[in-house]
Amino acid sequence: MNKPLKIAIPIFTILILVLLIAWMAEVFKEKMPPGSASLESVISQETIAVTRRKQPIYESVPAGIEAKQATIISSRILARIEKIHVRAGDSVRKNDLLVELEKSDLQSRVSQAQSAVESVSVRLKEAKKSLARALELTGKSLLSQSDLDRAQANHDSLQADLSTSQEALEEANTALSFANVTAPINGRIIDRFAEPGNTAQPGVQLLSLYNPVSLRVEARVREHLAVSLSISQTLEVTIPALNMTVDSQIEELVPAADSGSRSFLVKSRLQQVQRLLPGMYAQLRIPAGIEDMLVLPADRIVSMGQLDIVRVLNAGSVERRFIKVGKRLDDGMIEIVSGLAEGDRVLPVAQVPD
Repeated sequence: MNKPLKIAIPIFTILILVLLIAWMAEVFKEKMPPGSASLESVISQETIAVTRRKQPIYESVPAGIEAKQATIISSRILARIEKIHVRAGDSVRKNDLLVELEKSDLQSRVSQAQSAVESVSVRLKEAKKSLARALELTGKSLLSQSDLDRAQANHDSLQADLSTSQEALEEANTALSFANVTAPINGRIIDRFAEPGNTAQPGVQLLSLYNPVSLRVEARVREHLAVSLSISQTLEVTIPALNMTVDSQIEELVPAADSGSRSFLVKSRLQQVQRLLPGMYAQLRIPAGIEDMLVLPADRIVSMGQLDIVRVLNAGSVERRFIKVGKRLDDGMIEIVSGLAEGDRVLPVAQVPD
């Protein structure tokens, strides 16, 4: 390829682009004079004015789903695990039996304590009779005071032994009850950390449990936004994994900022939502002020590639105008960043004449 041809190709390409843009801007079209029949027919069609709106703006803050009521279930005694009645994901009610521990030794202690109570009770019954006889004989001056004192002391000693035996029996029954681990709240099992045959140790977790109706959103909000929040304020929460947005209500504002991030911990209560689980990612929408913007219905804009175009009635003629748009709003409106002014009349796309 010779040198003149190499130079001509880029020049020709640029010329084509310039002509295309000029055509789109209607440079080559004759403007319709005011009062012409064509213009009057256009004006008679429905037009919409560009309006100014004060729109609330929000900032999405990363958050996590947590359970307000969550507990780790562990044993209070050292014993071998015989049965575990639940697995991860099971729903349980308060006081449902979750884990059974070996209880033969504990039952033996209960039996021994029960026997001791019965033995002391029999002896105490006999001591009461002896004390009653001693009191009767002493009243008739047939028994010495020292014999009466011995009968009284024997009765009081057995009474104390009975109280001790009853306390030992109560303690043995309490220890036996620890062999059955029950649910402290209504909820759902998150995970189990032991299997039958393992040895349960005091304080070592066996199961984890949470209450599904106590889920809430926890987020660290920068101090500039957090100071404007208040208890019971309603905020929107977006859950990307479930593709849903729900309302939440602030129930806690931790009154101390994190010194590193300069943020406050905000806890917002959620309503019960199906498939919502602790640990899921969420976004808390925090009000960040009011923005003044120009808006126009999105269906009045024609997009051609990366260009956005509208037809505007301007000074007695219809002109094609390039604009720059911003974010789309929930009600079908779109923000106008540049290219239009408040009050400009924009033609519908289907009614724009060529």
